[in-house]
Amino acid sequence: MKIAVEGCCHGELDKIYETIGYLEKKEGVKVDLLLCCGDFQAVRNEGDMKCMAVPAKYRTMQTFYKYYSGEKKAPVLTIFIGGNHEASNHLQELPYGGWVAPNIYYLGYAGVVRYKGIRIGGLSGIFKSHDYRKGHHELPPYNPDTLRSVYHIRNIEVFKLKQIHMPIDIFMSHDWPRGIYNYGSTRELLQKKKFLRQEVETNTLGSPAAAELLDHLQPSYWFSAHLHVKFAALMQHPPKGNAAPRVTKFLSLDKCLPYREFLQIVDVPERPGSSECLEYDPEWIAILKATNSLQRTTPHPWNPPENNGLHERWDFRPSEEAMMQVVEDLSGELAIPDNFSRTVPPYDPNKPQPYAPPSYNTNPQTTELCATFRLTDIYARAGRGGEVQSSGVGEEDDNDDANSTGSVDEPSEYPTDTSGLSSSFNPDEITIEDEWEEEEGKEEANSKGDEVSTLPVGEIHTLSCMVLPKPKSDTSPTGLPDLMNLPPACHSTPSAARPRPEAEGEGLCEGSDEDATAARILKRTSDETGDPGSRSTAPRIKRRNQVIYATVEDDECED
Repeated sequence: MKIAVEGCCHGELDKIYETIGYLEKKEGVKVDLLLCCGDFQAVRNEGDMKCMAVPAKYRTMQTFYKYYSGEKKAPVLTIFIGGNHEASNHLQELPYGGWVAPNIYYLGYAGVVRYKGIRIGGLSGIFKSHDYRKGHHELPPYNPDTLRSVYHIRNIEVFKLKQIHMPIDIFMSHDWPRGIYNYGSTRELLQKKKFLRQEVETNTLGSPAAAELLDHLQPSYWFSAHLHVKFAALMQHPPKGNAAPRVTKFLSLDKCLPYREFLQIVDVPERPGSSECLEYDPEWIAILKATNSLQRTTPHPWNPPENNGLHERWDFRPSEEAMMQVVEDLSGELAIPDNFSRTVPPYDPNKPQPYAPPSYNTNPQTTELCATFRLTDIYARAGRGGEVQSSGVGEEDDNDDANSTGSVDEPSEYPTDTSGLSSSFNPDEITIEDEWEEEEGKEEANSKGDEVSTLPVGEIHTLSCMVLPKPKSDTSPTGLPDLMNLPPACHSTPSAARPRPEAEGEGLCEGSDEDATAARILKRTSDETGDPGSRSTAPRIKRRNQVIYATVEDDECED
């Protein structure tokens, strides 16, 4: 099965699908699935734009509304997670996941689904320590604080994912697991993004929550985005018991812009006899049912239960009977119903409504899911001020801390999160104003290269496979086979004026010719030029963002 993996979408669905179509035609392949690693921007109308954490002057409709309205349909099944630039009120309608448009599926705050027998999981948002222990309390219209906190990861979602014990094939997160850079070419990463050196050397770059999940889940593939750089790594995990050590192939990709490494095709073996439909995962649904009483919709700090003598129950791993009950709840039909429905009017370019307020709506998909599995619609509960949803089972009032199975008095599991109300700085969070300010003035330069249909064939570069660095793990064997058919962790992107070397990519492959089409990198051409220092009115930008969003690309590797 050929899976297209995309970094930060930023609402550029038309361009992403056009690029996939161009590759399919050029290479004679068929992409079965598209995975987007956050910043999807499922903006339905002008009201949704007010719920997206970007400065007002950069709030544009992009192209998602066409797929929401039915004007277009996604040509390939698309699964995505949330990032830190989202129409948050839209995604909050689907806390357990659901269709945001026909053939486009959101995984929810956290989720696991199955497609052709492949288990795909994801965690939406980015890590921010002072919001990590809170419940999902935010509601539109957001204030400046909740506009940002709404996309911060919560410990309850990580706790649910840690109850998984069956193997995961693919996992997605927006920000990187902390420390993953130690398992790839750190030198080449720092050549691309020099400003990351201090955080890499102090091991503070990335999400500690994602690192914990990486250690627990040990998926075959882990895909991320957020830092706007392509980076590959290979992590061999210490063996668990008598089991053979597992290996995770990590890949982070850029955002969808010209001359960015934003899209890659990977081959993942599908399981014979599996359903062709997107399916619920019985283990995950059983976990949702078991942890339903732990849901919180208040900003009060809270820790999940632990085996420390203070809690009656701390292990929520589902039994085989619980998973079979899920199958019974669905009458044996695991296929996710094609029950997309619009909850707000779509954007009409002929009748713009710039003053439309943000919407708050419950979603029929979530209502149906909660009724089927007796779950709580936490968005509806938050809208009622935290009251207990009458249709739920085993739910507890958020104000009844005495009966909580967690504890607000226990210390947090992360040293960087010593208090639920701390103001510690998350080094991975991109300053919103900085990111979008940098894009000003680039649109004209980019416009000539934005249409895929006009690209010469030579401008899409294809590599066969890569030579991976040895995993930095004490338990790794001295010689690893070629476990990952991906392009090099750092690939030199030619500038618009530089001729392409005829022998580009030579010496990058070790392996048989059978791997020749295992992975492909796509880039759109551009005439973009400019000097990042030429703007006299540039905003104050963090040292990281000065390079992440520099107008002139420095993404080329040094020899």
